[in-house]
Amino acid sequence: MSPSRRPTTYELTDDRFLADFRSMSAHGATAAGGVHREAGTAADTANRHWFHGLLEGYGATVAYDDIGNQFGLWELVPGQPYVLLGSHLDSQPYGGRFDGAYGVLCGAHACARLAAGVRSGELDAPRHNVAVVNWFNEEGSRFKPSMMGSSVFTGKSTAADMLAVTDADGVTVREALDGAELPEPTAVPLSQFSSYAEIHIEQGKDMDEKGYTIGVVEKTWGARKYQLTVHGFQSHTGSTLLEDRQDALYGAASIITSIREIGEKYTTPQNPLVTSCGQLTVLPNSPVVVARGAELLVDLRCGQESTLQAADDEFRAALHDIENRANVRIELQGSHAWEEQSYTPEGVTLAQSIAERLGLPAVRTRTRAGHDSTNVKDVLPTVMLFVPSYQGISHNELEFTEDSDMVAGLSMFTETLKALATTRPGTNDAEGAIA
Repeated sequence: MSPSRRPTTYELTDDRFLADFRSMSAHGATAAGGVHREAGTAADTANRHWFHGLLEGYGATVAYDDIGNQFGLWELVPGQPYVLLGSHLDSQPYGGRFDGAYGVLCGAHACARLAAGVRSGELDAPRHNVAVVNWFNEEGSRFKPSMMGSSVFTGKSTAADMLAVTDADGVTVREALDGAELPEPTAVPLSQFSSYAEIHIEQGKDMDEKGYTIGVVEKTWGARKYQLTVHGFQSHTGSTLLEDRQDALYGAASIITSIREIGEKYTTPQNPLVTSCGQLTVLPNSPVVVARGAELLVDLRCGQESTLQAADDEFRAALHDIENRANVRIELQGSHAWEEQSYTPEGVTLAQSIAERLGLPAVRTRTRAGHDSTNVKDVLPTVMLFVPSYQGISHNELEFTEDSDMVAGLSMFTETLKALATTRPGTNDAEGAIA
């Protein structure tokens, strides 16, 4: 379709959405059915260019801000703010094709459906414009921290600081974005938007096991994330006696073991605590050298703040014991934490009522994972939705969501957008919608 001809509501079918999803999934596709599409890589860039064309073909104006967030804007009522939908198109290394990407495409189709309905006269003109966003570097696998684009958009980080971040090869975010050859960035200010909604696969198995189609997210779990460096002393693995070693890898292994044991100690069926080490780098990483250094990322997550704090206190105390036992020095290079937080209550009520009206089995739930909505909810009224993911598998090429659940989520998201876009500013007159 040429950008000059806008699609009609009859063309924006569920089958077309699924076809677009298959096309999108070809960018960075892996042999096992996933995608390898880290932020700012060639695969991510190709996908961004593809999505740019799709947005224009569906009648949107496309804009980019300084940190590389990609916006599709449908101006239906000039001068009014936008309801923003979104998620992210980047992936973990050899990750799943649904995580993030489903929500971005779902947002684009929801906006295009509403715009087509308004322009054809099938729908009344809304009170708000509509937009979709592809947040830059949500995953944080190539560039740290995660949720980078939404953190800049919401003012929690500065674009200058994030553009200076480097990957493991010393490439900066700025260099990666320059290499993508995207249009020049423009100002896309927070003040231009009235509310936000995001839909995502659950990344947990509860909905899949219990037969729910829609998850209405009430709260986030709390989290503590640490970037640690263990300093040891490089020596020969054959000639250095155990009592003389300052083995950074032994120190790191002790940290990994400790955080797992803390997770097992504090978790209960009713209140799970999850603890992880997701990344470990060993220096110099030679088979005959006692490691002089080790860098690792660990995190603790829980839905109950008191449990999370107790586990966090115990972990910090364990670091001192490990330093003494392994004869190493542990340096905290960085940390990031958030407490259990609630989503906009009116948004939860709105989503629940829409699911009931559509006849979709829905459950109120919490998100264990971080999402861009966890940033945006602090500055805009926000609705967060889930669709099921098979066995809760995520950040894995085997990640999977049924077509039927995908299109049910699209219907849910489209109706949510309609409610948010037709709400009179400052009121609650669209079935409990948020303004």
